[in-house]
Amino acid sequence: MSATVQVIRPGFVAEIGNVDLRTVIAPDDVAIIQNAVDNHPVLVFRGPTLTNDQHIAFSKNFGNLSRATEYQKDPMKRRLGGEMTDASNLSEDNQVLGAGDRRRMNNLGSRRWHTDGSYKALSGKYSLLHCHTEIADGGQTQFADMRGGYDALPERMKQLIDKLVVVHSIFYSREVVGFGGFSPEEQSTLPQARHPLVRVHPASGRKSLYISSHAWHIEGWPIPEGIDLLHELTEYATQPDNVYTHQWQVGDLTMWDNRFTMHRARRHWPETAVRDMRRTTIEEAAPPLQQAA
Repeated sequence: MSATVQVIRPGFVAEIGNVDLRTVIAPDDVAIIQNAVDNHPVLVFRGPTLTNDQHIAFSKNFGNLSRATEYQKDPMKRRLGGEMTDASNLSEDNQVLGAGDRRRMNNLGSRRWHTDGSYKALSGKYSLLHCHTEIADGGQTQFADMRGGYDALPERMKQLIDKLVVVHSIFYSREVVGFGGFSPEEQSTLPQARHPLVRVHPASGRKSLYISSHAWHIEGWPIPEGIDLLHELTEYATQPDNVYTHQWQVGDLTMWDNRFTMHRARRHWPETAVRDMRRTTIEEAAPPLQQAA
């Protein structure tokens, strides 16, 4: 029996069933999942828990993996390999990170609305986030539909933003949450990226906002004016009717299209509880500005 698609939010969220992600996925099922994410940019898969290798193998059905962004220079202090982002609050020896740890400070940036990898020239296409522990109180992930965000804009705003180009930087989004002190080496390895503010969804032809907490400067605009516009657009795009909140269970995997969604992690209680989340990201085949040309 082939993979099934059950719609949760029409045109936005769907659940995929009858597929075992621990095994090699049949080409027909890969095609069903690809068609589902083309039409519902957030997909939910339910358990069981995957090994890291199984998670990576499933992800590779949808493109080339992006390397995880690292701020920890000592390889012995990395809990996961370079193909997987550690979205947990755990150290290399599986202890909850302390308040001053750079890895914890970095993860606090994930609580702001963002798009994975938009600070890179080859930005994130899909992300696949897998839950290894269950949080009893909080810890959800929220997703916002950027096509719906664009649709909600006044017509004059749509005309204003149609051809704008935005500069994204990982260092901007981290400094906003108080995480600074990056070395010249770190800054040189992650230069700023330029992306269109408006993108077109290939499956539907709908226009979509492409914004993120990493976005900080609109080319040709004074910086305060650009930041003000980006904040305004984020408010439009993240109204409650445009947001899906996923309550995690152990074994859940969510797959989303970064080109047409934003997401954020929510606080969990107590902060000392283990939240073990692991993510792979598929990078885009070409920079978004080239795709739009």
